[in-house]
Parts: sequence; C-alpha cells; structure tokens
Amino acid sequence: MSSVQVTEEEAAKLTLGPDSVSWQRASDVRGFLGAGYALLLQVTHPTIGSGVRDHSNFRQEPWQRLFRTLDYVMLTVYSGQDAIEVTRKLREMHKRIKGVNPDGSRYHALEPGAYAWVQATLVQAIVMLHKHFGRPMSEEETERLYAEWLGLGRLLGIRAGDLPATWAEFEVYFDEMVANRLAHTETADVVLASLRRPARPPLLPRWTEPVWRLVTLPAAHVLTLCTIGLLPDSLRRRLGLRWTRWQDRQLRALRAASRAITPLLPRHLRINGPLYLRSRVRAIARDEFAPARYTVARS
Repeated sequence: MSSVQVTEEEAAKLTLGPDSVSWQRASDVRGFLGAGYALLLQVTHPTIGSGVRDHSNFRQEPWQRLFRTLDYVMLTVYSGQDAIEVTRKLREMHKRIKGVNPDGSRYHALEPGAYAWVQATLVQAIVMLHKHFGRPMSEEETERLYAEWLGLGRLLGIRAGDLPATWAEFEVYFDEMVANRLAHTETADVVLASLRRPARPPLLPRWTEPVWRLVTLPAAHVLTLCTIGLLPDSLRRRLGLRWTRWQDRQLRALRAASRAITPLLPRHLRINGPLYLRSRVRAIARDEFAPARYTVARS
C-alpha cells in the first residue's frame, strides 16, 4: 500500500477542470434524487453509522448535513486547486471521529475500508443517477469518471489500492461490500425517518411547521421512493424495507419523465456546481473544511 500523502506536484495534477467528466456529470440538479441513496449506503457501513451517530447532529439538523456533503463534493470538483486544501482539511477533521460500536468494538473514521467507502458511494451514486434519471454514461465516460474520483480520493488521503483500479473491478467490490459488510444500523433508521418526514429548516419559524409538513409531503415521498428503489434487493431486505409493484411502477414512471426532460434542461441545471458554489460562498466560509478563500473555475 502507498502512503496517504501525495506531493504538491502530484496533487496539482489530480485536481479537475471543465474538461473532466466529473465537471460535466457531478452536479446535475436531479442529483437530489440520489442523495438519500448515497447517504444510506454510507451509514449502513457499521463504522460510518457509528461515527454519524456519535459525532453528527444529523437527527436534529439533517439539512445542514446534506448541504455540508454537497459543499464538499462541489468544492472538490469545481474549485480547481483549492480542492487540495479542502480535502486535506477534511481528512484532519476525520482524525478525531472515533468511539465504540454497539457490539463493544472500537471504530475510527480513518479505518481504510470505511474511509474509502464514502468516496465509493459518491461516485457510484453519480453513475446510478444518470443511468436511471438522465443520460446513461458510456463505458469510456464511466471509466474516466471513476479514474478522476480515484484521483480525488488520493487528495483525500485514500491510499492507492484501497479502492479497485478499474470500474469493472469496482462493481465486484461494490457487490461484495453490500453482501458482506453493510448492516442494519441505528443510523440507517434515523436517515430513513428523516427522508419520510424532513425536519423544518432552522430558518423557518416554528409556526410554519404544519405548512412545512404539507408542502414537503410530495418531495419526501419522491425522495424516499428513489432511495429505497435504488437500493440492492438484498440490502432492502436487510433493512426490513418493503418494495411493492405499485412502488416499482411509480419509480419507473418517475425515471421515464426525468429522462424525457434531459434534452430540455438548460446547461446551468445540468452543470450546477459553479452556480451552487457562488450561491454558497458565505455559508461555506463558516465551515471547518473550507479553503481560506476559493475561486470557482468557469466552463
């Protein structure tokens, strides 16, 4: 296994620009349809589930957790050389995430298998999103995207070899992780409950709670449907989730409608990353992993 550190010269070559597949594919506005899927894959890993349980305020502030994940993904893909600082700070943050699992064993967020799994779920979710809800990626695009995310993983301190070298090998690795490592964790239940009944954002006053519940009901249904529907059958069963023919028909209809609008989506919705980062400048500046200042490259 190689070192977790890369030289400054190597790091500079691993950052991404407008010519990358990630730039073109990682920020489609429909990505929210796969957000719950990626998160559930993460927290069913016992180490990650315990880390989120003990060191995250996800239960009370799921929106903040969602935006922090989006901030990180957008910064690593769309902030150019600033991605080096972002990924290094994020690794430093993970050093203090440790504790005890429900079975009494100890965990640490930097366990190689768990640390690499988060990166794996993010790139897999991008591929799945376009396969089901947009324009599926070609084999060449998928391999390029995966190679780019291996590079971003190196910036993050994931060692060469902790993730497979090719997409074909990754698919085998992913199936093995689902079959042998993922479990029904306490945090998975919290995530599912949050998807079904999203918490009111803190900016909204308490008296808006009934209106919030009513307005978010359709979105919560769609997000829950996509999350459960995209999961592998074996993981659904492990989590005790039912999947009916009616749910399957709803998901198929949603997929068809989403794919149909792909040619009509304006560029800023298909490649939303730069716009997202410009709109989040102040919020990102308050976070621990934010670069001292960042610039958003333009396509």
